[in-house]
Amino acid sequence: MSEAIRATDALDSDKISSHLGTRRIGKKVIIYKSTASTNDIAAQYAKDKGNDGLVVLAEEQLKGRGRGGNRWFSSYGEGVICSILLTECRAGAELLSLACAVATAEAIGRLSKCEARIKWPNDIILNGKKTAGILVETKKVKSEAAYIIGIGINCHQKKRSFPAELRTIATSIDIETGTFTDRISLTKRLFTSVEHWLDIATKNGQKVIEQWQKLSTQLHHRVALVYNKKRFMGNCIGVDPEKGLILQLDTGGMRMFDAAHTTIAKE
Repeated sequence: MSEAIRATDALDSDKISSHLGTRRIGKKVIIYKSTASTNDIAAQYAKDKGNDGLVVLAEEQLKGRGRGGNRWFSSYGEGVICSILLTECRAGAELLSLACAVATAEAIGRLSKCEARIKWPNDIILNGKKTAGILVETKKVKSEAAYIIGIGINCHQKKRSFPAELRTIATSIDIETGTFTDRISLTKRLFTSVEHWLDIATKNGQKVIEQWQKLSTQLHHRVALVYNKKRFMGNCIGVDPEKGLILQLDTGGMRMFDAAHTTIAKE
């Protein structure tokens, strides 16, 4: 991407905050040109409950992490990389993760006008390829839990932007739409969508689950996974906000697999 395009596309806290319309998410926005991890920075603000709803964004993240310690790849100015701090949340980490997946898929879908789907536990899919990931981390503050929601969305990457081993499974909004993504508009939509689904999660968790199921790439399909180094296969019949993915196993019986110990595998 040229420097001229980067300049017009730069993340700007004033532009993001202008007419945002949220009560909680994005009431304070901090933007870094480059940082190791936006989640780590957001965690530093967790001691003060007044920082609830703070969002940390970065044009470049040098040590971004995904689930299971995987690295999140994103070069300068190519995506929306942010961490949202919740100093309190009655929904709990598991339901919060589902709500944020729904919110991110909704924001991407509305902006791109493509069908964004969810691959459990934390991937957002466009046309069968990963375009975003979510990592929810918990930080203990005295006797209470604060939550940091890390969201990474691929916007401007070209196929060559990804490491060779990821080019068949990763994509960006620009690739899938053939357009140039407005990152400011996407960021504002994301904040609005996250706030909306957080409100629903605290009032009616079942509605979050139902929407997640509508967007799932795995519900009512065969799934192969590895749980504690053992391989399982079966049909996905649902999701539980606390216990994880629910499979009707090929070997008989039903079993739930939590996200912390489970990896989706190829059949």
